[in-house]
Amino acid sequence: MKKLNDYLYSGDTVLKIIQTYAQDLKESAKKTDNQIDLVHCNFLLQIAELLEHNDFLASQSQRIREFYKHMANEYPFLAFTFKGRIKSLIRAEAKFNGYIVEYMYDYYLENGKFPSVMELKNSLNCFRDLIAYRIVISLPKCHLQVGQSRSDQEIKYLYDVANQLLGFLEERGFTAELSTLTDQKASSQLKDGVAPYYRDYIANPSPNGYQSLHITFYDNIARCYVEVQLRTKEMDDFAEIGPANHLGYEKRQESERVRRDVIPKGENPYFDDAYERGILLHQLELAKLDVNMFAAADNSLINDGCGLYRGRLILPYEHLSRFQNDLID
Repeated sequence: MKKLNDYLYSGDTVLKIIQTYAQDLKESAKKTDNQIDLVHCNFLLQIAELLEHNDFLASQSQRIREFYKHMANEYPFLAFTFKGRIKSLIRAEAKFNGYIVEYMYDYYLENGKFPSVMELKNSLNCFRDLIAYRIVISLPKCHLQVGQSRSDQEIKYLYDVANQLLGFLEERGFTAELSTLTDQKASSQLKDGVAPYYRDYIANPSPNGYQSLHITFYDNIARCYVEVQLRTKEMDDFAEIGPANHLGYEKRQESERVRRDVIPKGENPYFDDAYERGILLHQLELAKLDVNMFAAADNSLINDGCGLYRGRLILPYEHLSRFQNDLID
């Protein structure tokens, strides 16, 4: 079985690692008639293409920047950031294999058997967040009126931004995709024509307390999918440095052990390969890796200049709140 871990100690660039891993995976898949590894290979080549031929990001980020400028005029009293990134190689690889494990486990529990290869292949046509943008807003305390809840006010503005974002980007070459979050509770703060496109984790928080608004667009100019997340600063802190980050990791580890217990090794080769690749990625000691433009003192202190472990940044825009001493009318 070919696995990413074997390619992370040669001193090569991330791009060379992806290309070599994908090529070896393709040759192995042809010899063993492994159709899922061929899909896996194409997934890796998507990432390589983003890294190698990313001129289109200039156009895309410029159109995103237009909404940033719109917000700066519309909400001069808010502080906010726009961040964009290409998903890192390690996280993309972990997500691909993790999805196989999750899909096959859920399918097995529901049907008492494994999905066909065709069903599994079709399920893997679901990755829409290799490019993602995040809008994080904050309302400085100096702009709060007496008795106002900062959290409530920020959520009100966040939904207002969400209501404007869809139409603004669709006028600039993006097409919104309908939400895949089924049976979600609808928020009265999202307009009827907008709500079906958002995965609303504010009105429908995750079990670990994670909150955000997610929407997926197809960029008709760049010909790729992008995800946009909208959060308040409090939500972003919770997700990045709070319980949603740490508890999520622990629960993920526990759920993976349960899946292995339900589906013993040898029952299905596709499950076995994806499970092992995922476990090995979790066990990486980043300080021991030898990848060009990457270094780590441990698994927390990381200097990633190539998008191996942390996403490669597309844009950072920061808007500081104006009129610091003025109240909102």
